[in-house]
Amino acid sequence: MEATLNLDSIFVEESQVPSEFLIEEVHQKEYLSNGEMKRWDGDTSSVYSPVCVRTPEGLKRKLIGSYPVCTEKEAMEALAAAEAAYDNGRGQWPTMSVQDRIKCVEDFTHKMIEQKDIVVKLIMWEIGKSYSDSVKEFDRTVEYIYATIDALKDIDRQSSRFEIEQGIVAQIRRSPLGVVLCMGPFNYPLNETFTTLIPALIMGNTLLFKPPKHGTLLHYPLLNAFKECFPKGVVNTIYGRGATIVPALMQSGKINVLTLIGSSKVADQLKKLHPKVNRLRAILGLDAKNAAIVSEKADLKLAVSETVLGSLSFNGQRCTALKIIFVHESVVDQFLSMLSDEVAKLKYGMPWEKGVALTPLPEPHKPAYLKECIDDAIANGAKVVNENGGETFESFVYPAVVYPVKKNMKLYREEQFGPVIPVVPFSDVEEPIEYLIESTHGQQVSIFSNDADELASLIDPLVNQVSRVNINCQCQRGPDVFPFTGRKDSAEGTLSVVDALRSFSIRSLVATKLNDNNKQLLNEIVADNNSNFLSTKFIF
Repeated sequence: MEATLNLDSIFVEESQVPSEFLIEEVHQKEYLSNGEMKRWDGDTSSVYSPVCVRTPEGLKRKLIGSYPVCTEKEAMEALAAAEAAYDNGRGQWPTMSVQDRIKCVEDFTHKMIEQKDIVVKLIMWEIGKSYSDSVKEFDRTVEYIYATIDALKDIDRQSSRFEIEQGIVAQIRRSPLGVVLCMGPFNYPLNETFTTLIPALIMGNTLLFKPPKHGTLLHYPLLNAFKECFPKGVVNTIYGRGATIVPALMQSGKINVLTLIGSSKVADQLKKLHPKVNRLRAILGLDAKNAAIVSEKADLKLAVSETVLGSLSFNGQRCTALKIIFVHESVVDQFLSMLSDEVAKLKYGMPWEKGVALTPLPEPHKPAYLKECIDDAIANGAKVVNENGGETFESFVYPAVVYPVKKNMKLYREEQFGPVIPVVPFSDVEEPIEYLIESTHGQQVSIFSNDADELASLIDPLVNQVSRVNINCQCQRGPDVFPFTGRKDSAEGTLSVVDALRSFSIRSLVATKLNDNNKQLLNEIVADNNSNFLSTKFIF
């Protein structure tokens, strides 16, 4: 296929980058542990942007900074700090009142907002996300924090009363679980990370936080805010190679909660390292190969529009992305033609360009992997049906619509996590249903049809295969108040604003027999505000 896109022209000299999007190199030489910003003079890892710049020596990925590559020693010191701060549930943070913990999180959020400009630029430069989407990620994260605070106030208000059953009086509240190891993903390095980190923190747990490999530096401007707003040892950052520093943490048996947004393979390995796995709670957002089913009774214009959004937003690098499209054979040719036309309309270029939809990919190996998937499909009888599909230059891959994808191809089973849209024709709707039954993944599905009976016949079997069925729209996480989870290898635990608070805590109660003596004791404790747990304080 002739290269007519002239992809090399999208990369410019650094002097051509608009000044408001330029960033000075950020060389991180410290990390947060045990309430201190500790100096690091050891090995560092250079951070190169997926954005290449033209230099006299040719195109080069722009160096945007570096971060510490700490060792197992520093990781274990951070674990000891988190353990000491929790102090078997007796520490300042786990015993603090809900109201005071909320105040700490609010203070942190105000300081976080002060760092918005630098954090947004780092998201853009580190992972190649468009500037507008980087701004949205930051703003959505702040909204999530405030929604979490409101949800906790609601939970606490409901818990601020005593219940009497069968002569027993009790107060039931939620209490923390212990030390949490929190690891986020590169595709939403701020938002996805904070949707586990913030609820874990606000419920009274202490944290070890390992930033993602791509998307590490953007957390650096927030470390002082963590240091200033939370008691010593409550938030600790760990840096280094995951395979080097994480196994010892798990083998210690001192991690109470593992929260990971990443691959099921890694999650399985980490859980097996824990000596008492029944004591380990896991909250995991893992792989997904979300399918769309486009029926012959679908509104094709709508189905194509949602497929483009669902499969190519942030270059298809989302766990909720549509990663395989089943289209009824009677409409598949029309669907492919319309889909190719819509893909061709997408603006591609640098992340700071207004209206840009397709940008460079952060993972250095990804273009080669996607080419391997496309070549495998072609070798087994498929074609790239859109003009210039799959064309690659440096870190940029132009979207490829691949058809017909069959069972013997990589694209049928493997999660491509990039701008490749596999399309599978079907004659009987049982075919996509069987695909979902056999799949190791079970996050979401999208169904496109305007026939109520057909939709009803698909909804009932599919809600037992995936956790969310989307009708005439793409798969997605939001709104954040809705439960976000998956079946099979796609998730463990449930995330949403309220569900996350429950996931990172356990119901605990104080109970006694209802008699005059005990009534007096309870009234004294409540009246004197002697207990942060046993309390009828009402948070407004």
